[in-house]
Amino acid sequence: MSHSHAVVWIDHAEARIMHISPEDVEKSIVHPAEPHLHLHHKRGSVSGSREPEDQHFYHEVVEALSEAKEILVVGPGQAKLNLIKHMHAHDHDVENRVVGLETVDHPSDAQIVTFARKYFVAKDRMIAQ
Repeated sequence: MSHSHAVVWIDHAEARIMHISPEDVEKSIVHPAEPHLHLHHKRGSVSGSREPEDQHFYHEVVEALSEAKEILVVGPGQAKLNLIKHMHAHDHDVENRVVGLETVDHPSDAQIVTFARKYFVAKDRMIAQ
C-alpha cells in the first residue's frame, strides 16, 4: 500500500477508514458485530452500569489502520475516544502513529478526505518549521 496517511471517522455504528495519497483514496467500512445499543443506563437501573464497549469492533478498526504511517481519528462522539483507549491498552504501535483527534459531525466521505488532507498539510508545515 502506497498510502502513508489514513483518516478514520468513527461512531458506535460504523468506522469509515480512508487511506489517502496525493493521487488516490482507498476506502473501507467496519461495522460492529452486534447492532449498537445505547451505552447510557437509565437512572435507577438494577445494574447501574453501562453496556460494555465492543472491543472486537475497535480491534478490526486498528487492523484496517495498521499500514498507515500517520493516522487522524475523527468522529462526533465518544467512539473516537474509546478507539484511542483501545489502542492504548492493546495496540501501542498504532497508537503512536495517531497524529490527531478531532470532533466532526456526520460529513460525507469527500468532506472527510478534504478535511484530512488539509489537516496533514498543516501538520507537516508545523513540523517543518
